[in-house]
Amino acid sequence: MSTQEPPAAPEPAPDRRTLIADTAIGLVASSGLRGLTHRAVDGAAGLPAGSTSYYFRTRTALIAACYRRLAELDVADGPRHPPADRDGAARALGALLHHWLTAGRERQLARFELSLEAARNPELEPDLREAGLAVRARAVAVLAALGAREPQESAELLAAWADGLLYDRLAGALAHSRPAPDPAELTSTARRMLDAVLDAAV
Repeated sequence: MSTQEPPAAPEPAPDRRTLIADTAIGLVASSGLRGLTHRAVDGAAGLPAGSTSYYFRTRTALIAACYRRLAELDVADGPRHPPADRDGAARALGALLHHWLTAGRERQLARFELSLEAARNPELEPDLREAGLAVRARAVAVLAALGAREPQESAELLAAWADGLLYDRLAGALAHSRPAPDPAELTSTARRMLDAVLDAAV
């Protein structure tokens, strides 16, 4: 009798909408918004011509899909269970920031670039806001569990600080001269951020 383990089931293929959104995000990361066209997404995704425009008729609809997908991925990157205390929360946030500065670097760059488009196109603002609220909801839950007086306001402040740190490290004036992201330093920074929002009388 064979004792070999059965082969692992293959990962399910992403649906067309997800594939298109992921490909569009990758194109923005590599080429900027100028590289985001329906035809370019079709080619990069290996889809028949016209596929992207079938699912997302306009450029605005395509960018809105990117917002939704970025929020989904950012939420999935976070801890599955709320940390039990500030030390655990700092470790989780430090690890998350480290991931976004390294393995998730291109996705975060694309997020910043795509977000700026909403400042130029008012039609995109509701979609960007909805995506942002989805990510902040996780922060609200974590901060509430840690005893924040006003979890919503604290989450807004924490999100702003985290975005500022990410932007500074990825695209700021000193981004290319900084040393590689250090998990311990990011955990220490995360603890200071958490202490500030949790102890503030907001």
